Amino acid sequence: MPPSLNVFRSIRSTIGRCLLGGAVLLLSIRPAAGQEAYDPEAVDNAIARALDYLAGQQAEEGFWRTDAWGESTAITSLAVMAFLSAGHVPDEGPYGKQVAKGVRWVVSQQQPNGMFVHKNHSHGPMYSHGICTLMIAEAAGMVPGPDATAVRRALENGIRLILEAQTVNKYDRHKGGWRYQIDSRDSDLSVTGWQVMALRAAKDIGCDVPVESIEAAIDYVKQCSVHNNAGFGYQPGNGATPTLTGTGIACLEVCGAHHTEETLGGAEWLVKNPLQESSSYFYYGVYYTGVGMFKVGGDPADANKRHLAGILLPIQEEDGSWIPKHGSEKNAGKVYATSLSVLGLAIDYRYLPIYQR
Repeated sequence: MPPSLNVFRSIRSTIGRCLLGGAVLLLSIRPAAGQEAYDPEAVDNAIARALDYLAGQQAEEGFWRTDAWGESTAITSLAVMAFLSAGHVPDEGPYGKQVAKGVRWVVSQQQPNGMFVHKNHSHGPMYSHGICTLMIAEAAGMVPGPDATAVRRALENGIRLILEAQTVNKYDRHKGGWRYQIDSRDSDLSVTGWQVMALRAAKDIGCDVPVESIEAAIDYVKQCSVHNNAGFGYQPGNGATPTLTGTGIACLEVCGAHHTEETLGGAEWLVKNPLQESSSYFYYGVYYTGVGMFKVGGDPADANKRHLAGILLPIQEEDGSWIPKHGSEKNAGKVYATSLSVLGLAIDYRYLPIYQR
């Protein structure tokens, strides 16, 4: 089990926000006795096996499939990001062909309004769109030759749609966030997370993302913080879960709202209530708790890294995959779970721009 947190509460009460003389105060969690040793070589081997599995699952056209719904822009984008996170770029190296084909297929599926979603599979399209736009933003600077212009144009259209969806006339408690549909009047933290990550990644490579949009997203994410900053919930007023707490922390950190009271409280809660394989949306949580706690830095990041590896490595299948066993993740299937597992395990490589501190 991960360690208990013993200093966050006193830090918040005596110092408040952890900015002192312009430097971010480092947080401290001490590993508990008996915590699993972290074996970098074992993690590297797990990632290598997983990528070999993913390469074998790609269709000739370039896409990857869900188990239940067939080809998917979102699943394809997660798989592409898994390769990128391990340092594999389009048209170079052992997986360059797979990565390039995946990027091209996702771009080819963009709809006239800018939405990245397969025309036959549109349930919760903003989920798919946020994931795909994030992938395109991460890949844009790596795509060589004539594809670079098409990818950049697709990214700009995708970002425009995200910004437009945010400005829909929403109910007061939901302003600044996103929901399943472009014109949804409410918001939730789960969908919002992918849009925030996409906006941040796009801004990092020079896309026009208004400061006001980032600030509005920060305000919404903070509203999803539970009373006394004890984690983050699905929507304002909901209880905390490990997966959504990781999402909230990641959103605030990538938006530049570093070590806020909501983040520190969420990190404290997450260490006391860590992600488990039985947690709702476990593999989704592997990604977001991994990114969120990595951004927090220091001992919290190290403790969470060890915790995730301690769960994931023993349950990896012989073929290199991970199998989701609960809820809608089970329908999303092995490519989904394997891609998110790689994304969670490969954070320390820092190959994806969004992973930079």
